[in-house]
Amino acid sequence: MTVETIQYLTTIRFGEGASALLADELAGLSLSRPLVISDAPLVEIGLVDRVTGSLGAGVPVFDGTPSNPTESAAEAAAEMYREHGCDCLVAVGGGSPIDLAKAVALRVTHEGPLAGYAAIEGGVAKITDRCAPVIAVPTTAGTGSEVGRAALLTVADGRKLGLLSPYLIPVRALCDPELTYGLPPGLTAATGIDAITHCIETFLSPKFNPVADAIALDGLVRGWGHIRTAVAQPGDRAARREMMMCSLQGALTFQKGLGAVHSLSHPLGAVKSVNPHHGTLNAILLPEGLRHNEEAAREKYARLRDALGLPEGADIGAEVQGLTAEIGLPATLGALGLQEGIIDGIAEAAMRDHSTPTNAREITAEAFRQILVASF
Repeated sequence: MTVETIQYLTTIRFGEGASALLADELAGLSLSRPLVISDAPLVEIGLVDRVTGSLGAGVPVFDGTPSNPTESAAEAAAEMYREHGCDCLVAVGGGSPIDLAKAVALRVTHEGPLAGYAAIEGGVAKITDRCAPVIAVPTTAGTGSEVGRAALLTVADGRKLGLLSPYLIPVRALCDPELTYGLPPGLTAATGIDAITHCIETFLSPKFNPVADAIALDGLVRGWGHIRTAVAQPGDRAARREMMMCSLQGALTFQKGLGAVHSLSHPLGAVKSVNPHHGTLNAILLPEGLRHNEEAAREKYARLRDALGLPEGADIGAEVQGLTAEIGLPATLGALGLQEGIIDGIAEAAMRDHSTPTNAREITAEAFRQILVASF
């Protein structure tokens, strides 16, 4: 298949072989000294070399990305960026390396602790166009961070916060489904449900944006229709392509904001003793989140059922539970090793999360608590 160019929020190269365009894209942007941000497993299996081989020898690689990016990792990568006199960042990996690259892009051009730039701290307006350019090469189909304006980061005080700005959107996204062919079933399932959750929550957001609504529904249909095949048949080219497009579309609609599911999964993801996967958290929380919000968006729920081919009045939350069970994801927060003693603290943290104002229904700490209790 050919690589297609999509101009929407940023420049996207989409299709099998898109990652081979990296050197050309850097040259076209007049960038010549990248710092590659990835993680040790991707370096070990040779995927980073596969993507960056055309750049020649000596390109510095930071492979210390944690599964949940941290401010300390951003500081370490920023130091490497400065040491090598870099002029841009190339993120190779899933949401964690891409989010970390965005944090480094901010760190090397802006002063002060990163927490000061978090959305809930009033930091959106502080992020300027001086951010270093980021070229994103996703190796999973889930977060959509390659076209998203946000970076999620655990800051020095232990909070998991969102850095949000149009200046954090990568200047190029090279979306190559071939890079996802080797993903194991569990990671395919978790990242795929993350993308599906993005499509659902952005569609349900009360913000008026019919263009984003249409994109979210299209992405949802692609993801819902192909995730089972992608998990069961990892080499299925069509399924991998459709899941990468679902991920891309879910993130293109972030302009509407997310909702309660992400408000909860963000602080839950910062529980260091468990370090749960973001997509798995979303899979567990989504059914109860859907049930809580339905009364505020019944017309949109009807459209969701229609898009998914479900009968009138069907419990979409139950359908999600059936899907997650079918693709092998855990059903409860307790199954991840989380303890019910964290419920009150997580509910309070969710109230302060940047996704809460765009939830489909106005929500309280008690409602968050009820969603958590039902999800245990």
